[in-house]
Amino acid sequence: MVVFRPVNGFSRRALLRTSALGLVAAPALAACANDSGPGLVRQRPALTHGVAVGDPRSDGALIWARSDRPATLIVETAATESFTDAKRFTGPLLTPDSDGTGRVRISGLPAGQQVHYRVTLEGEDGAASEPLTGVFRTAPLAPADIRLHWSGDVAGQGYGINPDIGGMKIFSTMAARDPHLFLHSGDVVYADGPLEETVTLPDGRIWKNIVTEAKSAVAETLDQYRGQYAYNLTDDNVRRFNASVAQLVQWDDHETTNNWSPGGIVAADKGYAERDMNTLATRAWQAFHEWNPLDPAETADGRLYRKISYGPLLDVFVLDMRTYKDTNGANTSPDGRIFGPQQTRWLIDGLRASTATWKIVANDLPLGLVVPDGKAAFEGPANGDPGAPSGRESEIAQVLSGIKADRVQGVVWLTADVHYTAAHHYSPERAAFTDFDEFWEFVSGPLNAGAFGPNTLDGTFGPEAVFVHAPPEPGTSPLDGAYQHFGEVSIDGRSRELTVNLCDASGSVLFSQRLAAPGR
Repeated sequence: MVVFRPVNGFSRRALLRTSALGLVAAPALAACANDSGPGLVRQRPALTHGVAVGDPRSDGALIWARSDRPATLIVETAATESFTDAKRFTGPLLTPDSDGTGRVRISGLPAGQQVHYRVTLEGEDGAASEPLTGVFRTAPLAPADIRLHWSGDVAGQGYGINPDIGGMKIFSTMAARDPHLFLHSGDVVYADGPLEETVTLPDGRIWKNIVTEAKSAVAETLDQYRGQYAYNLTDDNVRRFNASVAQLVQWDDHETTNNWSPGGIVAADKGYAERDMNTLATRAWQAFHEWNPLDPAETADGRLYRKISYGPLLDVFVLDMRTYKDTNGANTSPDGRIFGPQQTRWLIDGLRASTATWKIVANDLPLGLVVPDGKAAFEGPANGDPGAPSGRESEIAQVLSGIKADRVQGVVWLTADVHYTAAHHYSPERAAFTDFDEFWEFVSGPLNAGAFGPNTLDGTFGPEAVFVHAPPEPGTSPLDGAYQHFGEVSIDGRSRELTVNLCDASGSVLFSQRLAAPGR
């Protein structure tokens, strides 16, 4: 028997994450095929893009995979990697209708335990695929240490998978820190960002990209949108990470097109044949749900926003600040929308009802940063007017007032979007609008994209930039990793203290903020 021991301070679970766990050869990006028919010999199905785990509960999680031909998804789970006394779960038939993708929720597992899972495909004639394995941890029922990472922005600004630097290595850096959860804060793909084989940087160095057909043009068709996700999963680091870190995935704009909003039209000079953003978003929504480990049937609206409970110390409220917002404009309308009425009410009620010590709100757009869309429009809640809430700020104010009125404590906001990292403290003492309790919002990103910032803060809710790490020049490449970022939230199971670390691509902690448990 081989005995595994921690090395360099990392647990065995962390070692598994950075080993060949779930590793497969770089797959072809072909559509799910059907080899049935007269005179054709059936072949063994193959798992083409690794496996992934998402939206965990105390008794299980969602397991995602993709097949190269029609086949049934099979998942086995066990307490050890030997898979002794394994439980078997039969998932759906994976077909070309979903581009060969599918997921199954596994349940009935013990809480707060590491789970080994093994995924295979079973063809229509009984032929089985080679297996892929992974690990995740079910949510605890009692207070326990929790580590959550978050970030966003993958393969943007012309920077894709660079084989010369080992691909998207930041995912391996995160895996080595052994997180239980990863909150992907949006821009999971850059569907509007074609890649070229080489990019000449301002200092004369060359960035190299692996390029596929789907990444050679902006995505407009459903298959082109599907190809965006398939591309990212050709990276070894990403596939290893997905196999062993439970994800909570949300979307932002680049899953559809830059700065999209309902009712919007893509500018004529962007090279789109289909310019209606609603049409593009419908195709993008389907590809997003096909290629990520989440189930719209488990959300509050049948689309995206949802609450994930991870034991008595943590609830995560995953928002959708794209689908229900009003069209980008001056953002001063008295009935401005960023959440929409239903999601606004859901968030206020959910925070009030939560018994978790910490309530993380995953907002894919920053609350107080001014993010312009052209010269006269705005992308997020802030509109640059530091006065009373107007436009989309009215719904932010409604939520913040609700938190205060309901005496909800332990609310922390996590976001990405702006391609730098920062710590923002909001206080009514500095604000034009004062009907709220002070709180923190932490920003992180990008994971593998051009770096920008910093943006201007809008004074309506009294934010202060306590820490900012942004590049000296906009569009700085990921080549050195200095301005690629992820954030880390650690909750101590005994003291219930929450610590936020803002990290660069090497794992170096740039800033740390400790927050005492509410009531202590």
